[in-house]
Amino acid sequence: MIRSLKTGFTIAGLATSFYVAATASAHHAFAAEFDRDSPVQLTGTVTEMRWANPHAWIYIDVEGEDGSLVNWALETRAANNLIRLGWRPADVPVGAVLVIEGFRARNGSPTASIATVTFEDGRKLFAGPPDGPSQQ
Repeated sequence: MIRSLKTGFTIAGLATSFYVAATASAHHAFAAEFDRDSPVQLTGTVTEMRWANPHAWIYIDVEGEDGSLVNWALETRAANNLIRLGWRPADVPVGAVLVIEGFRARNGSPTASIATVTFEDGRKLFAGPPDGPSQQ
């Protein structure tokens, strides 16, 4: 009986270790995906807001230089972190026009990490990456 309990705890511990390792590898450091030397400012219309963990995402349509619309994927902190920073799900409705300041993805795709979001009424919300550039 004691032997099977020890085995059970060992298997449970091993399973927990694999879960933690898989979860940690799914998360990335800011510098692995985004470039501090490539700041970007975008103005666009919200098409979707995903409140999720480990990162929430805002999607906006931005008019390109040629007049075409490009849908940008904008990464923020985790939903629970955003709430602690003063964000609420209703703050970012589809159709809202936002000015986003952040840092472009290293792969050149229309993806960025958000530092700040400015609304049409001038309200500003901070959303900087957890290990990226700090709020000033």
